[in-house]
Amino acid sequence: MGEEPLSKAFDEVDFHLARMNRKGVSTSVLSLLGSFCWIEAQPLEVSLSLCRLFNDSVSRLCQEHEGRFAAYAALPLVDISAAAAEFERALGLAGIVGTQVPGNAFLTRRDAEAMRPVLEVANRHRALVFIHHGPRPGDTFPKVAGDTDNARRRNGTLDMQASLSSVMVTLCLTDYLAPYPDALIHVHNLGGNIPYEVERMDHRSLLDTPKEELPSARIRRSQVYVDCNSFGARAIEAAVRLYGADRIVCGTDGTEFGCEWTSKALAEAEIGEEARDKILHRNAAAMLSPLATIAPLERAAA
Repeated sequence: MGEEPLSKAFDEVDFHLARMNRKGVSTSVLSLLGSFCWIEAQPLEVSLSLCRLFNDSVSRLCQEHEGRFAAYAALPLVDISAAAAEFERALGLAGIVGTQVPGNAFLTRRDAEAMRPVLEVANRHRALVFIHHGPRPGDTFPKVAGDTDNARRRNGTLDMQASLSSVMVTLCLTDYLAPYPDALIHVHNLGGNIPYEVERMDHRSLLDTPKEELPSARIRRSQVYVDCNSFGARAIEAAVRLYGADRIVCGTDGTEFGCEWTSKALAEAEIGEEARDKILHRNAAAMLSPLATIAPLERAAA
C-alpha cells in the first residue's frame, strides 16, 4: 500500500472545526485514516500500544470539543481476543461510540466468524461497528497492482464497491447478526452496489430459488445502516427506495470537497424534505446520542 509520513495521518483540529463550521457540520465522527490502519496489523506488542494511543488521543479531542466530535476506536486485529478487550476498554472513554473494522473480515459468513468477539462487545454496549473497505492482517491489498491500467478506478471504485456488496450479503442475507440485536452496524458507500443490483438479485432468486424470500425484502428488513459518501443524487434515490431513508446517514470523508459533494447530491435527490433531514442529521444523531454528546444541527452560513 506504500508508506506515508506520519505527519499526514492527522488533521489540525482548528482547521477541521473551521471547515465543519463553514459547511454546517455539527458533529464529525473521527476514525483512523485508512492508509494508516496498518498499525492494527502489527504484532500485538506494537499494535496494542499504538491503538491505545490513538483511542486515548481521540477521546481527549472529544472531551476538549464536546459535542463536535465522536470517534471510532482502533483495535489490534492480529489478536481478536485482545481486540475485543481493547474495544471494551475504549468504550469507557468519553466520545468513543464504536469501532472501525475492515470489510475483508465480512466478505463471507465464514470470514465473519472470527469477528464475533468484537460484535459481542458492541452488542453489550449498544455500540457501533463501522465496516470500512480494507484488509485483514495478512491480506494482499490492494487487489490491483499499481502498474495496471486504471488501477485507482479498479481499486477505489470497482473492487471497493464489489467488496462492500459482498459484506452486505453476509450481513443481510444470512443470520450472522441475529445474536447481536443491540449492535449498530454501519457500512459505507451505500453498502456497495446493492441498491442498483438488487433487482438482478431478485431476478435470479425467482429463477433459481423461487421458494426463498426475495433478497430485496431481506435487505429492506435488516437493520444495517449505510452512508451516502461519494454518491450522487440518483444513487441516493435508489438507496432510499431499497433501504428506506431511516437507514441512511450522511457521509463526507471529512473533507471540504466531500462535504460539498454530499450536500449537493442530497439537495438534488428527489427524496422529500423529511428523508433529506433524516439523512443529514436525525438518523446519525439518534445513533450517536446514547453514546456521546452531539451538537445541535446548525445550517451552513450562506
